[in-house]
Amino acid sequence: MSIDTPRFAALAAATVSAALAVTLVAAGPAPAQSGGRGDLPARVATAEGPVQGLSNRAVRTFQGIPYAAPPTGERRWKEPQPVRPWSSPLDARKPGSACAQPTDQPISIKGGGEEDCLHLNVTTPAGRTEGRLPVIVWIHGGSFTYGDGATYRAAELATARQGAVVVTVNYRLGALGFLAAPGLRAPANLGLLDQQAALKWVRRNATAFGGDPRNVTIMGQSGGGYSVCAQLVSPGARGLFDKAIVQSAGCVGPDGSFTRAQAEEKGRAVAEAADCDDPRTVDSCLRRRTTADLVEASASGHDGYRPVVDGVVLPEAPSRAIAAGRFARVPVLHGSTHDEMSGLAGLDEIMTGTPLTAQTYAEKVTRRFGKDAPAVLAEYPVSDYPAPGAALSAVLTDSEWSAAALDTQRALARHTRVYAYDFADAQAPYFVNVPRPASFPLGTGHMVDLAYLFENDLFEPLDEAQSGLSRTVTAYWSRFAATGRAGGAGLPAWKPFTERGPYVQRLASGDIGRTDFAADHHYAFWKALAPSY
Repeated sequence: MSIDTPRFAALAAATVSAALAVTLVAAGPAPAQSGGRGDLPARVATAEGPVQGLSNRAVRTFQGIPYAAPPTGERRWKEPQPVRPWSSPLDARKPGSACAQPTDQPISIKGGGEEDCLHLNVTTPAGRTEGRLPVIVWIHGGSFTYGDGATYRAAELATARQGAVVVTVNYRLGALGFLAAPGLRAPANLGLLDQQAALKWVRRNATAFGGDPRNVTIMGQSGGGYSVCAQLVSPGARGLFDKAIVQSAGCVGPDGSFTRAQAEEKGRAVAEAADCDDPRTVDSCLRRRTTADLVEASASGHDGYRPVVDGVVLPEAPSRAIAAGRFARVPVLHGSTHDEMSGLAGLDEIMTGTPLTAQTYAEKVTRRFGKDAPAVLAEYPVSDYPAPGAALSAVLTDSEWSAAALDTQRALARHTRVYAYDFADAQAPYFVNVPRPASFPLGTGHMVDLAYLFENDLFEPLDEAQSGLSRTVTAYWSRFAATGRAGGAGLPAWKPFTERGPYVQRLASGDIGRTDFAADHHYAFWKALAPSY
């Protein structure tokens, strides 16, 4: 697969077209209510100063807490710096600004964000609990270009089973977080350094919110999942987390990072678009540009930015390091959605109103796989699927996501405890106001699993059966965060994935249990055909 093939762009399926102007709008925190005698206070003293949040009967929320100084002015393209302490209570009742980003995608944050964005949000159970709670640090996805932490409201995850302190973070995106332009005197992985600064904040402050600073799980999906892969390898993250959850990101795969040369090629194009193409003055020229100028000059979409193998923050590609066992050997929960590419496969039908035909399916496969197309078409005949679009979805999902997922689980399991899953709800919710193809069901596509873990306005509401699955999944995730094990506590059994016993748990409404992931996703076929797919 070439680096421009958008592993992240199953998400682009939801984009559908500019005509479908769907944007994320951060919902405000729950209204304050007077609680019972056992409720915890909504004012907390952090190491940097007091913060005033909100509490209802279920959770306390604290939003927009700065974990580093604003990366503006002289601090643009600098490593995250300590925040200036404060003495008066900080109003933490509403989110801070998202990080600067384009506004051309459904997952874009309305208004495009700002450079002053290094904030995090904390959600905890409202009532007192026995002992310290595990801490889950959520790193949002969005191809390192879009999104923020506040839109992922975490009441269900925080109150699942024994409870958890859930921290959702912003980190610099796009050209402000991952630019490596020749002549720019700046670290290439500022977004990863921001994530590490947030983890250091958690170590300092988890106790104040009822959390255990020695029981921290980092968790991410898509771009956030690849961030977790990178933090597993980064020397600067060692000792800052104790477990990891990786969703829809094949750490051992071809598309999780850029070489320095690849990053600089992308960065050169950004500098030229910003009229800063003289290599002698690139640094000073780019620093004079406004935020809007830089966002406009930056690559939008899903292929412009990745963590960069810089020899410092990221000594080597996560795919190589993890395959060789050179990573933080913490327990890992890892998986993907059963139909990662279903939205993209249905895009033509949504745009034109005409379902994919057997002929156009064959043409698309031929364009994608060239000389290997006949073998692919024989392995995925249209007759095995409800529609040609469903066959295309399976081909793209298995070649671009599923093989890498199983490779990752096998590599991790050689050195640490792993729990593997396939999120496969056949009637999953979809993106609000985005039409679905009529010819085949989308199943659980890229990013849709997040509807079961967070309250997020991007997704349709869950029905009764989906809500039941959500309760089970959040219980699995919170138990893993607490103990490093996914099963037990009255939950359906979930065995670890091992080299000799590659156990993968199917997560679907009314259907939770072991699945033959390799057979279902044609793993042997893809590995025999071409390791690059």
